[in-house]
Amino acid sequence: MRALSEQLVLVTGSSRGLGAAIAEAFVREGARVVVNYVRNREAAEALVRRLGDRAVAVQADVIKTKDVEDLVRAARERFGMPVTTLVINAVDYVFDPEKRPTVETLEWPGLVRQFSLAVLQTYLLVRAVLPDMRQAGFGRIVAVGTNLVHDPVVPYHDYIAAKGALLAFVRSLAKDLGPYGITANVVSPGLIRVTDASRHTPEEVFRQVAEASALRRVVTPEEVADAVLFFASPWARAITGQELVVDGGLVMH
Repeated sequence: MRALSEQLVLVTGSSRGLGAAIAEAFVREGARVVVNYVRNREAAEALVRRLGDRAVAVQADVIKTKDVEDLVRAARERFGMPVTTLVINAVDYVFDPEKRPTVETLEWPGLVRQFSLAVLQTYLLVRAVLPDMRQAGFGRIVAVGTNLVHDPVVPYHDYIAAKGALLAFVRSLAKDLGPYGITANVVSPGLIRVTDASRHTPEEVFRQVAEASALRRVVTPEEVADAVLFFASPWARAITGQELVVDGGLVMH
């Protein structure tokens, strides 16, 4: 069991949006954080300047093996300790119901792209951090999913299918890695106000989601980030293979 302040956290896709909120939340609790980005170096470095010396920005494409290996190595070298906590957040999707691929227009390469970002990213990152986690007898893996797997309010076929596979993969990882003191869980937000991914979502959709949820509002990046912290914290030490839906009570199961 390790306090959040004793953890080195790698958050993929964390230069902005939900990833940035997750990075900020961990630093707030005293953790050391690696802010990973692919293209937006300026945003990543600006975030690190705000967060201080407990954070570092590292460029890596998390669906490329060498990039992932270099990323994990850079984290260790910067802070003199191995990655204890992995937050799989990087995504490349725009939630626009008017421009989504329908069954008729959906192309296989689009599905492959989303499966790579969900499952391949997880596969590569877990394999890269696993030796250190097993040696330490401690590890926290938290993947960001989606409530759309349970209620596809807008049928984003490629994205939803990939996140469904991610949920299944994380659960199988939990079973496999549990004996080594490693937990693996999923935080599945609903529509978030507002990130780069949701910036093209019409205001009417935000209104409909808010009206249908128990809390009568759309969740924020900070609220989702707090749920990620929970899974990494000592309070969740006996929880693994689980999914926590964070959407204000839109999906209940």
